[in-house]
Amino acid sequence: MTGNTRPLRADARRNRAKVLQTAYEVFAAEGLAVPIDEIARRAGVGAGTVYRHFPTKEALYQAIVVDRVEHLVGQARELAATADPGEAFFGFFDLMTSAGATDKGLVDALAGEGFDIEAVMPEHEQAFKDAMRDLLVRAQAAGAVRADVTVADVKTLMVGCQAMQRYGGDAAPERVLEVVREGLRPAR
Repeated sequence: MTGNTRPLRADARRNRAKVLQTAYEVFAAEGLAVPIDEIARRAGVGAGTVYRHFPTKEALYQAIVVDRVEHLVGQARELAATADPGEAFFGFFDLMTSAGATDKGLVDALAGEGFDIEAVMPEHEQAFKDAMRDLLVRAQAAGAVRADVTVADVKTLMVGCQAMQRYGGDAAPERVLEVVREGLRPAR
């Protein structure tokens, strides 16, 4: 909020939270193509309520992505602080790839489809990359990940595995993830 904006009334805060939760669930299940009016209907509020809080679909999605990315960065940092470097890296990789099975909106954002997180929220994209880089560098120093793997490689693999999880059809996702994980490990 800006300095000129009054705090939201309790009912307005509840409506905003309801819209965010509903939009998160809808975008996760169906992607970014769902219209604002449909989100308002599912949240049980008028479209005007949604537009009052989020003047565009991009503003609504940005609020959701900010929350989601901050949560993921926190998880990455927690893993880095508490787990073996290899376990932390692969734990986060698995967490991110499993998100592809349930969060189409996040997959779309990471892939730059319909919402370019890097252009719209560069500081959040950078925080995500920094957290991933920390996990990667620690895992590489511990000999758990190949030295030639970059953050861009990891992000590309995550997006690909997320898409496979989401749209894999007859593919055996666990087997493919196993192959990807082995490909990230140094040769023995």
